[in-house]
Amino acid sequence: MREKQFIVDADVHHNLKSQRDLLPYLAKVWQDQWLEMGTGIARQYYTSVGGSRKDAYTDDGGAPGSDPAFMKKQLLDQNGISYAVLTTGIEISLNPDPDYANAVASAYNDYTIDHWLSYSPQFKGSILINNTDPVAAAKEIDRLGSHPDMVQIIMTSASRALYGQRFFHPIYEAAERNGLPIGIHPGGEGRGIAPAVTNAGYPTRYLEWHNILPIGYMAHINSLVCEGVFAKFPQLKFIAIEGGVAWLPHLMWRMDKNYKALRDTVPWLKRLPSEYVKEHLYLTTQPIEEPQEPKHMEQILTMIDAQNTVMFSSDYPHWDYDNPLMALPPLPKEMKRNIMGHTAARLFGLDIPSVTSNEEVSS
Repeated sequence: MREKQFIVDADVHHNLKSQRDLLPYLAKVWQDQWLEMGTGIARQYYTSVGGSRKDAYTDDGGAPGSDPAFMKKQLLDQNGISYAVLTTGIEISLNPDPDYANAVASAYNDYTIDHWLSYSPQFKGSILINNTDPVAAAKEIDRLGSHPDMVQIIMTSASRALYGQRFFHPIYEAAERNGLPIGIHPGGEGRGIAPAVTNAGYPTRYLEWHNILPIGYMAHINSLVCEGVFAKFPQLKFIAIEGGVAWLPHLMWRMDKNYKALRDTVPWLKRLPSEYVKEHLYLTTQPIEEPQEPKHMEQILTMIDAQNTVMFSSDYPHWDYDNPLMALPPLPKEMKRNIMGHTAARLFGLDIPSVTSNEEVSS
């Protein structure tokens, strides 16, 4: 008999049914602007497959990810997922008006609480912040940090500045104060006030843009470690969402090698950079790399201590959604058990059912 597998989906996107859904949560001064321009961040790359799964439109034709009942049925119930960590509105930090961005972020948070977290305890929320205004972001974290169903802070990986810089420290102080990890998520690279995706300029097409996104994560993690964020905030946890995993061994090797010769330039680091990475950084699986030899992915996962640092994610309802029953190559049972749910449960403080397993058991 196969006992139920415990699954936490660490990256699920919920959407509005209509732009008007946020109006009750926005001051009147912002309402017309919201209806006219939304986040105000125009897309510049086209993908022929569209942004979402074609079967994720709701029964009444609503946008994918816009109905909690439909999402619960299609994603959670069909796949045996115990919890879904929700994210939305991430690109609002790329709007040039910080006051508007702060207001929209707060509105998204209140909407999520009222319409999603209250619907089912299986939905867990992310506190959306505008990271271009760290003082206001810290206030938003403190406002909602004690909510029992808000399990992380979310901000875009697209940024005018690297996240190790002290400009962002008020956010990290608030995150540590509230005991919440910070997730960074892609999607806005090269848009709004964000710089180009690469230091050599803009890709031409969506495929190129999508392929190269991990370089932003490499830059942020390198900055967080080398500028001493994890030394200053020893309880802070970061999650690199939707950025892949195969780039991390190379980054750690390079950081450790150079640290041995240049450690006097970063006197606040008392250990190898890779040790800070493994203690403070988490990653999500989607979109996980797919080498021709599955054993190579297992080797990479072993290199990054994946059973303690990697969490399953589906990226529902997007076009490259990963089914939890098919997403990973064959892995050691304990590693897969942790990746699929137990590591996320520990990080987010989620209850684990008393009888769960990823292996065959007899009765």
